[in-house]
Amino acid sequence: MTLGVAIGGLGAIGKIVARHLDRGIDGLALAAVSARDGARAKAIMADFTQPAPVVPLARLGEAADIVVELAEPALGRGRLVMVLSCGALLDNFDLVDLARRQGGRIFVPSGALLGLDAVVAAAEDGISNVRMVTRKPPQGLVGAPYLEEYAIDISELSEPKRVFAGTAREAARGFPANVNVAAALALAGIGPDRTTIEIWADPTVTRNVHRVEVEAEAARFSLEIENVPSAENPRTGRLTALSVIAALKKLAAPLVIGT
Repeated sequence: MTLGVAIGGLGAIGKIVARHLDRGIDGLALAAVSARDGARAKAIMADFTQPAPVVPLARLGEAADIVVELAEPALGRGRLVMVLSCGALLDNFDLVDLARRQGGRIFVPSGALLGLDAVVAAAEDGISNVRMVTRKPPQGLVGAPYLEEYAIDISELSEPKRVFAGTAREAARGFPANVNVAAALALAGIGPDRTTIEIWADPTVTRNVHRVEVEAEAARFSLEIENVPSAENPRTGRLTALSVIAALKKLAAPLVIGT
């Protein structure tokens, strides 16, 4: 059985995922794509071995079993929706109720963060504290609503500057394109209002660095990852697209590794 995959958006992540599907992944096929710039999307598809139709976002659920990126109409059709911008999910949790009513599922891949398996497992026995520290090159944070609201200038930094400290929910609102990893961590563990995060604009790093510290009944652990930024979008790590591809493969694989 082959599962059809539709992709909402052909940016730094969506285009890589689409190309991997076009090259061939056992049990999966690219069924449709959607993008704000339809003409650009059609031009990208023209270069594919098996071009997928470009359809409106609202119709992605009609064309596929799995939709990559949040699409409410797809959940209404009982589809599996793989969410990348999971920060938006924190303030739209009614979508989980919609999925439950309609038999759909919301799947959040690990993205650019490691250790979510351990956090999910530890949560079964109780977690008391989850803290995350993110360091990014300044250009990876430019344009964040929080920085603009508080007039925080990071254009000519010569040393690391902490630009935010607060909860994962607050971080997701203030840095929607930058810290979806914090939202994923919160959903895996103790929630967005108890998970804390610091964000640093750091001119001394060339990678997106995330360090997570967890205190739980079953274990105490700390994890750190240094992600290479995407060439197309420095706000996103290259690992994010690869995580989506790996998660899609899990859905059709006869052998699955990891929680």
